[in-house]
Amino acid sequence: MTENTRPMTFGEKAVGLTFNPSNDPTVQAIKQKCADLIDEIHELRTNQPNSEIARMASIAITEIQTGQMWAVKAATWQH
Repeated sequence: MTENTRPMTFGEKAVGLTFNPSNDPTVQAIKQKCADLIDEIHELRTNQPNSEIARMASIAITEIQTGQMWAVKAATWQH
């Protein structure tokens, strides 16, 4: 890790933020927005003493990852 880098957040890792072989700006934007949302929900889950709420947060993260993958597929679909 260089001086100007920081560790990836949970959300950035969860969406594979650095994997964008075509450097498509739409893909990058989709992934970043989903990563930000996942980070917010992860924070809720991490600080949650109620196991049912933590479970719901985990499901939400999974569903966002699924939506992100479909959105990237839509953005990169070859006609």
